[in-house]
Amino acid sequence: MVEIEIDGKKVEVTEGSMVMHAAEKLGTYIPHFCYHKKLSIAANCRMCLVDVEKAPKPMPACATPVTQGMVVKTKTERAIKAQKSVMEFLLINHPLDCPICDQGGECQLQDLAVGYGGSSSRYEEEKRVVFHKDVGPIISMEEMSRCIHCTRCVRFGQEIAGVMELGMSHRGEHSEIEAFVGDTVDSELSGNMIDVCPVGALTSKPFRYQARTWELGRRKSISPHDATGANIIIQVKNNQVMRVVPLENEDINECWIADRDRFSYEALNSADRLTAPMIKQGGEWTTVDWQTALDYVANGLQQIKTNHGANTIGMLASPHSTAEELYLAGALMRGLGSDNIDSRLRAADFTATKGVRWLGTSIASLSHLQHVLIIGSNIRKDQPLLAQRIRQAARRGAKVHALNATSYDWAMSVSQVMLADATVWMQSLANIATAVAALSGATAPVQGVASDQAKAIAASLMSGERKAILLGNAAAHHPQASSLLNLANWIAKQCNASVGYLGESANTVGAQMVGAQPQANGLNAMQMITTSQLKAVFLLNTEPKLDTAYGEGQLSKADMVVTLSPFKTNLDISDVLLPISPFTETAGTFVNTEGRTQSFHGVVKPLAETRPAWKVLRVLGTMMHVPDFEFDTIEQVRAKALPSIVTELMSNESITPITTTPATSQPVSASIYQLDALVRRAPALQHTADAREVH
Repeated sequence: MVEIEIDGKKVEVTEGSMVMHAAEKLGTYIPHFCYHKKLSIAANCRMCLVDVEKAPKPMPACATPVTQGMVVKTKTERAIKAQKSVMEFLLINHPLDCPICDQGGECQLQDLAVGYGGSSSRYEEEKRVVFHKDVGPIISMEEMSRCIHCTRCVRFGQEIAGVMELGMSHRGEHSEIEAFVGDTVDSELSGNMIDVCPVGALTSKPFRYQARTWELGRRKSISPHDATGANIIIQVKNNQVMRVVPLENEDINECWIADRDRFSYEALNSADRLTAPMIKQGGEWTTVDWQTALDYVANGLQQIKTNHGANTIGMLASPHSTAEELYLAGALMRGLGSDNIDSRLRAADFTATKGVRWLGTSIASLSHLQHVLIIGSNIRKDQPLLAQRIRQAARRGAKVHALNATSYDWAMSVSQVMLADATVWMQSLANIATAVAALSGATAPVQGVASDQAKAIAASLMSGERKAILLGNAAAHHPQASSLLNLANWIAKQCNASVGYLGESANTVGAQMVGAQPQANGLNAMQMITTSQLKAVFLLNTEPKLDTAYGEGQLSKADMVVTLSPFKTNLDISDVLLPISPFTETAGTFVNTEGRTQSFHGVVKPLAETRPAWKVLRVLGTMMHVPDFEFDTIEQVRAKALPSIVTELMSNESITPITTTPATSQPVSASIYQLDALVRRAPALQHTADAREVH
């Protein structure tokens, strides 16, 4: 550790730190533009000049290493004069368009100009003009004359997203930030460039000119997409969601969010929203009041239960639903006498497990892995924020290995990629297990052929300390998912590594914890969809064509299909549509892939006749005389659903014997912008390169 003094206060920092790091630890603010705590040092804005004792001139705090006994002063006349001089240079070419700038009110340059800018300018020449650029549907580069060349966006692309999509061309006053050769900005994390830009050069294209920052209310929430559970701030105006930005949480998403977390809010204001209950009569949809719709459903359920038995009633529940909704869905089914409920909509292996399938370690620990094997995942697109963590580990020298059916560009260094058709992944993993057994002296549970690739992966996993074996969406949906997990567990035991699932949906873990799957002899999702055993079907936040591995199957043959959704969907197969609130209009809880329980509140009032799904399910339970269904608040439901964080259940174990017999089908996974109902209806996301590849 090195001790230095800043403005009369002493502070200890690690050797190799910069003066800026010491100032941050001390809580001393030094003005800056190019410096960002998550990015490399550029030292090109010079706004952070400070007075260092014995230095012949002011020094940049962000690029000056600390030395023992260093004395730094940030508010001397020399330091402030230097900072004001830099500000004068920065404002020479900056356009005087604050009144119309989208960044007005949250612009670092604007804020610092108040303290360090002059009241008049000595510059009388014409200001330079930089022509606008079209880089896609996410980022607006209409006003690049505002750019101060801090290069934060360039460094973000290189270091965090892993793709250098923007760069600086030319020199001097001709310097420009641009996407070279007319390319667009297509990274799944690209929206973060908007946040790191300290001026109004890069702005949100969907949000542009929609509202002023001081008009917006700010409310905390949790992203409803993948299982990372990113913390977000939802900004609201006139009871309408206008923008989503990250809420910093070092343990989960740091200060980043994925583009689908940021821009899926567009779907909330789409014309596709369902605003009132509807019943299909004579093939035509009719809008009705809630009482009529609920009476229709309750009477239909009672009649089907009487005539055909409770075991002909089932529910398909999306794992993007809240834990409270999923708990009540299961309680309603079981209260009616049915165990037919499932949230494993894309699964092909429904083997019972001993515990909850989760990440097996903390999200933060992924940044510090030394060796990792990823099985059945396009992690960069499936879990962008988790991929970003592993990318940081790879930049520090971690060895990343993959077993996949296709070679993906993960925008990171991958040491070994074992390519094999998904039907023979078990054999490929057995080859790695055999190589591990040869090194550990154990006997592999199944025999394989230790190829050179398998030996290289095994040697890597057997070395070092911080190691993980991670199963992705395709592994979770694999017909032999349980066998893959068991064999991964065996390998991990020999290598002293953690084992876990990356997690597809916001509540993949929470759904397991609250029992949103058959507990006894109920039908699983595949059986409910592909057989004609059900007479009544509930679809909670589920669009079978897109959310399941089996499409609509035989669902249309049921006597009554009830869709609970924020959107007008499933029109061909449904008999009743009940408008329920999306995550912004209801309270609830998501349990992320590391088992972290995160509750949130609605940020706007429910649209029109929309109602929170937990209230709709509670009323249906009451109408059907389900016992112990009298919940008045969401907190009461949460206490019943999640009495505690059940860490003892998180064993990631399966009871299926390991077999290397080739699977008979391929796993089904959703692409990045087809994952759930919200992203599918967000125009900006659907115009990205990733969405175009699917269409």
